[in-house]
Amino acid sequence: MTATAETLAAPLPAPEPQRQVRWEPWALGVLLVGTGVAYIWGLGASGWANSFYAAAVQAGSVSWKAFFFGSSDAANSITVDKPPMSLWLMSLSVRIFGLNSWAMLVPQALLGVGSVALLWGTVRRYFGAAAGLLAGLVLALTPVAALMFRFNNPDALLVLLMIAAVWAMMRAVQDGRTRWLVLVGIFCGFGFLTKQLQVMLVVPPLALTYLIAGPPKLGKRVLQLFAALGGLIVSAGWWLAIVELWPADSRPWIGGSQNNSILELTLGYNGLGRLSGNETGSVGGGGMRGAGDAAAGAAAGGFPGMGEAAGGMAGGGMAPGGAAGGGMWGSTGITRLFESAQGGQIAWLIPAALILLVAGIVLRGKAPRADTQRASFIVWGLWLLVTGLTFSFMAGIFHAYYTVALAPAIAALIGSGSVVAWRHRDVLWVRIILAVSLAATVAMAWVLLGRSPTFVPWLRWTILVVGIVSAVAVLIPAVTRGRLAVAVILAAIFTGLAGPTAYAIDTISTPHTGSIVSAGPSVEGGMGGPGGGRGGFGGFGGTADGGNRRTDGAGTGMPGTPPAGMGQIPGGATVPGGTTPTTGGTRGAMGGGAGGLLQGSTPGAAVVSTLEENSDQFTWVAAAIGSNSASGYQLATQSPVMAIGGFNGSDPSPTLAQFQQYVAEGKIHFFIAGGGMGGGMNAEGTATAISTWVTENFTATTVDGVTLYDLTAAG
Repeated sequence: MTATAETLAAPLPAPEPQRQVRWEPWALGVLLVGTGVAYIWGLGASGWANSFYAAAVQAGSVSWKAFFFGSSDAANSITVDKPPMSLWLMSLSVRIFGLNSWAMLVPQALLGVGSVALLWGTVRRYFGAAAGLLAGLVLALTPVAALMFRFNNPDALLVLLMIAAVWAMMRAVQDGRTRWLVLVGIFCGFGFLTKQLQVMLVVPPLALTYLIAGPPKLGKRVLQLFAALGGLIVSAGWWLAIVELWPADSRPWIGGSQNNSILELTLGYNGLGRLSGNETGSVGGGGMRGAGDAAAGAAAGGFPGMGEAAGGMAGGGMAPGGAAGGGMWGSTGITRLFESAQGGQIAWLIPAALILLVAGIVLRGKAPRADTQRASFIVWGLWLLVTGLTFSFMAGIFHAYYTVALAPAIAALIGSGSVVAWRHRDVLWVRIILAVSLAATVAMAWVLLGRSPTFVPWLRWTILVVGIVSAVAVLIPAVTRGRLAVAVILAAIFTGLAGPTAYAIDTISTPHTGSIVSAGPSVEGGMGGPGGGRGGFGGFGGTADGGNRRTDGAGTGMPGTPPAGMGQIPGGATVPGGTTPTTGGTRGAMGGGAGGLLQGSTPGAAVVSTLEENSDQFTWVAAAIGSNSASGYQLATQSPVMAIGGFNGSDPSPTLAQFQQYVAEGKIHFFIAGGGMGGGMNAEGTATAISTWVTENFTATTVDGVTLYDLTAAG
């Protein structure tokens, strides 16, 4: 039967929440159990993952003060550069099960399972079982989601909380009760305590959706949104107020700030600076452009060779964002999410999601204002557009793994949009829309898989053939009915998910370490490991040696081998040509030994044994420049190691006078040479002054290739 205009004008009956098809519990069980197994499988291979956060987890597991503030060490010298909510979950797990990779990372994997389940429930309530299951499956198989739900960055908890905010908002649209709006605010507030202002990207979509579709009259809707704002302020503000009012001399320095202020961190380095590129203390961005720029050299703390390296990175010689000439974080613009560095992480289904978003809203065009299905399209669509455009044009620090914040919106739109369109497949233009979305998905997969030509090369052609056949089939009414319809559906699902699934499996089977990581195989012109684009995994015809891409240099997120000007030397400096001297304890480009800006230290047994001597007599067994340099030593000894200058080594903490006082009081045993950069854009870090004072007044000793200064014995 052909649908008439009247049929399209009539609102579709939203599936009843309690209505359940017989196969749904089994399918849901397979989805959630499969997600859990996939995300937990082989977690221990990633070790400490991002040791910057792992060190804070260790500190929080032994000190409640460090737990509350998110300190990098149990002696509370400095915090990480984010609020601590994501650390709390991991620290509690480590308190219970002991310090190991599994205890730290399993909570992150469970957050992934919870996110898939919550997205399923949110989409299912308004579109039915098939839509919910498809949305959950798409989220679970998104490559960057498979990465971040197996990693210890804050993004895993952030994603769950943002989905929870949409769930609560949709419940408010359904019945208009204020309590749901307050709950929306609470979830957003908790998101703020997870990753600060990034959660605010979903606040305008949430508010606008309720203004459009909330059941009460406009005046009440506005008042209810103020109630939501109150929930946000209270749920986030209590921690901010305590930190801001706590006497500064009895709490850790706020990492990432230049004035020891959580408000400065919120609005500056982690806030508006991310949009403008003016991030005080950052190693690059909008303020560091031009090869060999003298300002870049000054921002690097005056280390030999760093001016050339920073200038080369920022000036277009190398751009981690995947584009030359666009600054250190890559070029900005509408195509940014589709570039080599980001495309394989998230872009597979973006075109289809946008097409189905428009189709879904059009199909609900005659529905009442408070229609829950249209409201769902609005909130997920605005989430995708607002967050996607922000990521595309932000000039500050940007990493490919940030795109995990887009995954729930894409998954929800694919699940709900495809089901709504399929229900109207008797209408010609709807069939055309379905065919176009499949064709766009095929084109996207062809491009993305073409960037890693040795990675399962047969898959690209298989998707092309199956995708074209399914796109043509969906145009034929007779094929979309009866048993043939099942074959069309399965072919469409294969077309959309084969590429992301291959990337996700590769991601799960590959250990990931360092501060900047990426999902999937190495790609041409994007993030990857030494040697570039060779990769694969068992069962897909790839090469077995492709699995080491993100265990060393790739932990830095640099494309291919370290670029010219980025070989690391002691003190975090660099030398032209990407070579790595053998002195000073640095092992391998961009990591190892004393560690560096982006990779944690990897101390040998002799160094650990030396640091552990009489460790209970000192507040800090050692001090090192930069959090990543300090982290490996702290995790190996399970004793506090002071991270001078925080993540970038650019924070003015401690001051030279404070450090000298700590040494005079016998609180620090060793100073570890090498490590982070010690400087940043417009920053006045103290790392260089401290390093100079130590080298002039104490004697160096080399242990297992690492240079140590015993601060209890003057030179």
